[in-house]
Amino acid sequence: MDQPFAFNITLYRRPYALNFYDTASPTNYTLLRPDFIILCYDVSRRETLYSIRTRWRELVNAHFNYDEALPVLVLGLKRDLRKEWTAEEKKNGGRGPCVMPQEGLGVAQELLSDMYAECSALTGELCKEVLEDVARRAARTTTAKGAKSDGTQCVLM
Repeated sequence: MDQPFAFNITLYRRPYALNFYDTASPTNYTLLRPDFIILCYDVSRRETLYSIRTRWRELVNAHFNYDEALPVLVLGLKRDLRKEWTAEEKKNGGRGPCVMPQEGLGVAQELLSDMYAECSALTGELCKEVLEDVARRAARTTTAKGAKSDGTQCVLM
């Protein structure tokens, strides 16, 4: 696939170019200098949230020299696939395979991320709202010249 995935939007009567990079691609993400990081996990697979907590937290901190001005969003994907825990899973104090919203939010707070959200690309549920929140947050990080950095684009990873 061609990267970045580019979106041109207007917000607060100013044009913005959002460039999304999928780090699952062969492109070496450590060469990117993002203006915004989105850490995604699959709400139907608990191990993907665990991966954010263990693997991705360390990578972000190591490669991007943890910068409090760098916005980070923890984003739960595939919201349409979430299944409630069974009575047996609840009774045993165990957890089902699906991640509940309060668990995702807890990890986002633990990581000191700026935002937490969930959406479903299949149904479109909350996708527009998530992109609007990302755009608003990115707009708040811009300077009078229109960008956080010297460029005219916002790079999202």
